[in-house]
Amino acid sequence: MILANATVTGENGYAQKITAAGHQYTSDEPEKRGGTNTGAPPFDLMLASLGACTAITLRMYTERKQWALGTINVKLRLLQDTDGPLRIERTISVSQAIDPEQQAKLLEIADKTPVTRVMSPGIGIQTTFDTSTQPARG
Repeated sequence: MILANATVTGENGYAQKITAAGHQYTSDEPEKRGGTNTGAPPFDLMLASLGACTAITLRMYTERKQWALGTINVKLRLLQDTDGPLRIERTISVSQAIDPEQQAKLLEIADKTPVTRVMSPGIGIQTTFDTSTQPARG
């Protein structure tokens, strides 16, 4: 069973044309790394994939539960301490007020998303919930 397809093509330099599911993307390296900065670097695309999967999965789950989240925001950072393993910090926030039990369930669901499951055996992913932008429940 094929879960996804992508074709990546490049003639010279680091810029790559990506075709996936009929959509076109570009990946490149920044100028400081010898690229022309015509697209997102590969690690940024990896984080974007994880973030999109997280937000989509949370939206699917909460629609079934009929929870109003408003805007879902997923911020991601790829980090490495000196000579340590790579790790990802993922912070989730929503624009609607939710209770602590709902937050806990969203964190649990985030750790079970398809892209998280594929990536997590090779890289640690730490997920937190940011409530600083959330309105008070009332």
